[in-house]
Amino acid sequence: MVSLLGLGVLPLSSWMKNSMFPGVQMEGPVAMGSGQQGQDIEPSYLELHRRGELRARGEALWQLMESCSLCPRMCGVNKLKGKKGFCGAGSQLMISSYHQHFGEERSLVGRHGSGTVFLTHCSLRCVFCCNWEISQGGKGNKRSLEDMAEVMLDLQDRGCPNINFVTPTHYSPHIVLAVDIAARKGLHIPIVYNTCGWERVEILKSLEGIVDIYLPDFKYADGDMASRYSSGAESYPEVTGKALLEMHRQVGVAEPESDGLMHRGLMIRHLVMPNHVGSSKEVISWIAGNLPENTYVNIMSQYRPYYKAKDYPKISRRITREEYIEVVEWAKMKGLTNLDIQGYPTS
Repeated sequence: MVSLLGLGVLPLSSWMKNSMFPGVQMEGPVAMGSGQQGQDIEPSYLELHRRGELRARGEALWQLMESCSLCPRMCGVNKLKGKKGFCGAGSQLMISSYHQHFGEERSLVGRHGSGTVFLTHCSLRCVFCCNWEISQGGKGNKRSLEDMAEVMLDLQDRGCPNINFVTPTHYSPHIVLAVDIAARKGLHIPIVYNTCGWERVEILKSLEGIVDIYLPDFKYADGDMASRYSSGAESYPEVTGKALLEMHRQVGVAEPESDGLMHRGLMIRHLVMPNHVGSSKEVISWIAGNLPENTYVNIMSQYRPYYKAKDYPKISRRITREEYIEVVEWAKMKGLTNLDIQGYPTS
């Protein structure tokens, strides 16, 4: 195993006085809060930290970058020697921005916004990505593990009820090690793993007891569509299905606590796409057939033809009201009872 001294950690002197990154965006209003929401429900990562297991798991994940197998592509590059994987990332952590995000699910936002950390690069590389400048354009800045730990503490101090890592797959070692550092300094709010859903079960098992809330997409039920629109990820439906089952095993059904916030559980997102590209009915049917009927499912209506989508006729337009209603009614018919239904799009 490696020690933190060998991880290329930058000194905290690289920080500005107010803990903001030079060159990294801190977006949204600065609403200061106590950071006490949900404090009576202790995240399980704190016990792992006290036992030294959090750091040990992070170091074990770090070693996987020697022949990278962090995501289902398993590209095998040696990131520890400066190589970059299919995702575009090497071993150097890159963060695009962090802020209090008020556009997430209501049960994650609370009064002060979800503490969202946008990580640079992505293993799925969808042609319609709304954040393509970050996921595929590489927009972001090099940061250390200590930097990311300070980001978490800063967001907690601002009153955020959780730390929400967006596109975390290829940085899972960095996240675990940074959470260990932050836990030593007083982090005590839940960790949200905001992922495309295409995750290796073996990696997820290393995150058990660290992640409190899994927030995966379930984009496709058709491997051909996944391959066409997500850079050859033909295995997406099968791999994501197995990942969702593992996530559910770890954290169970997501139900808000008395404060209205989620502190633990599986929250699935499905983005309805035009012309049934995502096979939405099949996605919903899989969830209904493999997970409890009260599994949280957010049926999302905000698809827009971003990035390269205009080059693909089937996904070059927004969805219609009828396409969205059809999926919602199907979910109700399949017996799912914990649906987050967004505003209906106008045709």
